Amino acid sequence: QVQLVESGGGLVQAGGSQRLSCAASGSAFSIGTMAWYRQAPGKQRELVASITNDGTSNYADAVKGRFTISRDNVKNLVYLQMNSLKPEDTAVYYCHVERRLGYGGGDYWGQGIQVTVSS
Repeated sequence: QVQLVESGGGLVQAGGSQRLSCAASGSAFSIGTMAWYRQAPGKQRELVASITNDGTSNYADAVKGRFTISRDNVKNLVYLQMNSLKPEDTAVYYCHVERRLGYGGGDYWGQGIQVTVSS
């Protein structure tokens, strides 16, 4: 099992910034792709950004140029720096990781963290 601990989030005004963090348990370099998803009320969960263990990142069109995903492979950490936040970014944000096959495989979700952007 991989345990995920998310931090950050909360209430921020439009135009502001927030940083989300997610720490995954396990050995260094045991985690493959790490990602952030979000789910707004009444909407489906959607991918926000992902990053592979070699640093290749991918972003949803809605956040390109505003959000940056990064990671620390030694500590199994993933970050989401969110700038120029908009009210439509309000959602519960979930960390998602894939454990590398050599370490048992599987994918895991965090419990979610609320981000609220006020107008």
